[in-house]
Amino acid sequence: MLHLGDIKGAGSGARSRRPEAVAALDWPARFAALAEAAQEPRLRAFYAAGAVAGDTPLAEVPMVAIDVETTGLDPARDEIVSIGLLPMTLERIASSASRYWVVRPRIELSPESVVIHAITHAQIEAAPDFGEIVDELLPALAGCVVVVHCRDIERSFLDRALKARIGEGIEFPVIDTMDLEARIHRAVRPGFFARLFGKKPETVSIRLADSRARYRLPRYRAHHALTDALATAELLQAQVAHRFAPDTPLRELWS
Repeated sequence: MLHLGDIKGAGSGARSRRPEAVAALDWPARFAALAEAAQEPRLRAFYAAGAVAGDTPLAEVPMVAIDVETTGLDPARDEIVSIGLLPMTLERIASSASRYWVVRPRIELSPESVVIHAITHAQIEAAPDFGEIVDELLPALAGCVVVVHCRDIERSFLDRALKARIGEGIEFPVIDTMDLEARIHRAVRPGFFARLFGKKPETVSIRLADSRARYRLPRYRAHHALTDALATAELLQAQVAHRFAPDTPLRELWS
């Protein structure tokens, strides 16, 4: 994904807890309603495939890690230029079943975005429009929980891209590895004497590369959609191994 800057969390905790103020959506019920309401046949089929129940143990959840590269960070103005995805579970990342698309945006590439994701004007000119890969993309996501690092990017850009091509947006459950890192490293208010002497909470970067480094995962080339999808998949496996458990109910992680 495009560089988001040094998004910071602070402090540290022993184990992650879902904030009580965040109510988990009943995704199976939501998908049933969306399948009834959807007009576009491919989108209706996507919802009809259903969503995994929230009480399913993480070890039994089919997932797909996904990353998008874009022309910028504003989904109202910018567009997707590449998508990478890999089917996965807690035990296995199915690299042989990975998919990668370069797609042609409806706006000009900026020099800044080319420098970041290294997708050139020549590649874009030869690429299909996003609408031409919908037949492949939606079945690849169907029935799975989507794994991302920063849900606002993937959800917003995919929703806007589909609205622009088929007239309907998309909703789907995600596990956000950046959000999990934020939960782990939330600010812990210093005690009275620490505050008295001006001690501040330690700031911790929750960017993808920095999060991976804390689990001693290898450093990969950034801003390639398929590589970042793989990096996100591996990060989730490490987070669950260190901070959760395979029998943790899905509802504790998804949103």
